[in-house]
Amino acid sequence: MGAIDLYARQKPGYEDRLAQAIETLREASAAHPGRIVQATSLGAEDMVVTDLIQRHGLPIAIGTLQTGALHAETVALIGRLETHYAAQGLKVEVYEPKNEAVITFVRDHGEKAMYESIALRKACCGIRKLEPLSRMLAQRGGWITGLRREQSNNRGGMLRVEADDAGRAKYNPLIEWTWNDVWHYIASHGIPYNPLHDQFMPSIGCAPCTREIAVGEDFRAGRWWWEDENAKECGLHVHQTEARQA
Repeated sequence: MGAIDLYARQKPGYEDRLAQAIETLREASAAHPGRIVQATSLGAEDMVVTDLIQRHGLPIAIGTLQTGALHAETVALIGRLETHYAAQGLKVEVYEPKNEAVITFVRDHGEKAMYESIALRKACCGIRKLEPLSRMLAQRGGWITGLRREQSNNRGGMLRVEADDAGRAKYNPLIEWTWNDVWHYIASHGIPYNPLHDQFMPSIGCAPCTREIAVGEDFRAGRWWWEDENAKECGLHVHQTEARQA
C-alpha cells in the first residue's frame, strides 16, 4: 500500500486551506518580483508548493540543495520535476556544497561523523545545507518553504509569513495543512513524488540521516533518530538566536 492509499483524504476546510496557500504564493511573488525562490527539499509538501507555483504561472524560481548525500530517488526527482513541468519551462536551480569543505570534513571526522555527536552532525548540515542555502538566497528578498505546523513541536510556532535572520521574508503557504491535505492534493493532480514516501519515509533528508518509521511513530521519527527530539533540525528553519539557546 502506497502513500496515496494510506494518507490521501479530503478533510473539512481543505478548500479554504488551498485558497489560502494560493493567496500566500501570489502575495509572495507580487512582493518580491524576480527576487524570490522556493527552497524545495523535494519532499511531498514541497512538491505541492511547486505544483501550485507552476499551475498558477507565478514568477517564482525553484531551487534545491544537492547535498551529495541524498538518496538516488531524491536526486532523480529533480529531472522528473523538469520533465513534468516542461511546458512551463521549469529549470530547477541546484546548489551543491563546496567540494573542498566536504572532503576536509570527511577526512577529519569520517563518513559517519553525524552519528558521533550533535555538534558534528550539525557541522555536516552546515557544510552540505546551510552554506549552499546562503548562496541560493543571496540577492533574494524572500523565499518559500513547504513547512507545516503539524510536522513537529519545533515548528508549531511558525507563521504563514515571517522574517528569517537576514530579514528576508519567509513564506510558509502550507503552514495550516495536514498530512492528509498534502496527499489529497498530490493524488488529485497526479504530481510526481519521491517513491521513498511509499516505503514509510514521510520526512526525507540525506540518506545517512533518514530511515523508515513504524506504525504509530512520530512524523519525524525517521530523521536523526539517534538524537534527542528537541535537536531534530538541520538549521535551515531555526532562527540563530534559538539555535544558540538550544
